[in-house]
Amino acid sequence: MRGRDLINRCLPDELLLEILRRVDSKATRDVFALVCKRWLRLDRLSRTTLRLDAYASPDIFVRLLSYRFVNVKVIYIDERLSLYLPVSMRNRRGRDGNSLTPLEVQFPAGNETDNRSFCLSDGGMAALADGFSKLEKLSLIWCSRVTSSGIMSVAQKCSFLKSLDLQGCYLEDQGLATVGKCCKKLEDLNLRFCEKLTDAGLVELAIGCGKSLKSLSVAACARITDTSLEIVGAFCKSLETLSLDSENIHNKGILAIARGCPLLKVLQLQCINVTEEAMIAVGFSCLSLEILALYNLQKLRNTALFSIGKRCKKLTNLTLSNCNFLTDKGLEAIATGCTQLTHLEVTGCHNIGTIGLESVAKSCPHLTELSLSYCQRIGDFALHEVGRLCKYLQALHLVDCSIIGDAAICSIAKGCRDLKKLHIRRCHQVGNEGIMAVGEHCHSLTDFSVQFCDRLRDEALIAIGQGCPLQHLNISGCNLITHAGIVAVVKACPQLTYLDVSVIQNLGDMTLSALGESCPLLKDIVLSHCHQITDNGLSYLVKSCKMLETCHMVYCPGITSAGVTTVVTGCPNIKKVLVEKGKVSARTRRRAGEVLSFLCVGA
Repeated sequence: MRGRDLINRCLPDELLLEILRRVDSKATRDVFALVCKRWLRLDRLSRTTLRLDAYASPDIFVRLLSYRFVNVKVIYIDERLSLYLPVSMRNRRGRDGNSLTPLEVQFPAGNETDNRSFCLSDGGMAALADGFSKLEKLSLIWCSRVTSSGIMSVAQKCSFLKSLDLQGCYLEDQGLATVGKCCKKLEDLNLRFCEKLTDAGLVELAIGCGKSLKSLSVAACARITDTSLEIVGAFCKSLETLSLDSENIHNKGILAIARGCPLLKVLQLQCINVTEEAMIAVGFSCLSLEILALYNLQKLRNTALFSIGKRCKKLTNLTLSNCNFLTDKGLEAIATGCTQLTHLEVTGCHNIGTIGLESVAKSCPHLTELSLSYCQRIGDFALHEVGRLCKYLQALHLVDCSIIGDAAICSIAKGCRDLKKLHIRRCHQVGNEGIMAVGEHCHSLTDFSVQFCDRLRDEALIAIGQGCPLQHLNISGCNLITHAGIVAVVKACPQLTYLDVSVIQNLGDMTLSALGESCPLLKDIVLSHCHQITDNGLSYLVKSCKMLETCHMVYCPGITSAGVTTVVTGCPNIKKVLVEKGKVSARTRRRAGEVLSFLCVGA
């Protein structure tokens, strides 16, 4: 007590606030606020960020928060997140013994629940606008009841707004036009899945706040066409980031962007009707381009990459997905011209093979992340060159690369000693030899995933455990791995926080017992399709893994409603349990409905 009094007497508010600003942990800040009324008041003054999910009576909740936290500048509201209210809050009582319900919290009860009570409405947006006038960043993810009226309330009263994320909101042209008229400092705007928007709204926005706009994202807006992009190109001269996903955008719109936005640094396109004509213009005009991602550009040819490689010398990150006319020559042009490349992702480009990746290895020594998916023409020699020449590689992703085998993985392991992440899926030529080499040489590896690699055995997993300080392990579908291999790796890696052993038939309750004893930090586990696991195994696991947050256990015939109850009641931090609906008792559903996710396969 005397120490507390001494602090309050000697330290002014300004110094306590400065101390609080240096505290990153939310839990620690919450404890700070409970010390005394003065510290609670200072904590409320210092809070600048609020994060909310789907919450009962959100309109009232937002209004209450606006009274308590007057200096908030950043608000995230994500209604994709499930309702989660701790038991301690649900059971709080007042001095008179009655429940404390200042927010009129309502919980779902059967099928008659009005889901609208969990969605922010225009009324809540009006309260937000009135209470948080200093707002600079607002994110409204899938707030389906928010319409143009609510957005207009915020735009008119929050003139300092710099970032606005309206993904999935029911926004129409009038609301977007008001944003353009009132938010002259707006720099970042996300309009993904705002399906009611047309060119008229985007045109008004660009004219209104185009001078300040630096980032724009548009997807699934069927009535956004080249017409509005031409205005964006004319008025948004400071645009640095553009993400477009639409079948209604053609070369005309991209040409306008390329010619009008020379400062463009990030360009992400999923526009099937865009051809090399537009991308040649991008290469010619956007010399500051650093990140380029091209998805499903079925008409794109090598000349586009020739232009990018020749002039965009600052390019560091390239994604090519399902661009079927691109070949090794196009990738070679990028490699020889953009030698600062650090991230490369190639997915489903069936005409890119070993020669193209070999060029990248020879010309881009700073490569740190490489992802290859459905690349049937890339073989071992390409990865041998990557291992020999790209010493800084830290992450490698391989999916369905049918001719990549142990020789390639051995070369990577021996040459890329700083590898931290290795993900391999359905590469059936990869077996024990390559993975054992990883365990021997890659002592910084923390994230290891080998899914449906049917040649992998216990020896490989034991080598990984002995050589790598794993935190994330996924061995889903590797059916030759047994109890012995899993026990060896979990005993060697006590810092493991994520484990996926789904679709492995050779493990049972004793495996979970060893896991519980060895990995107390485990937060996420996937047990789906493990037929030998029973309720007893879950009891062993829960006994020691008190930090568990998610548990997936569908299609596990040995698990019953008793096992589900064990997980829900035995893990104080549990947030999500995925299970068949028929395996959850009515009592468990009442007590923990907010953490249950159902796979409906019958009772």
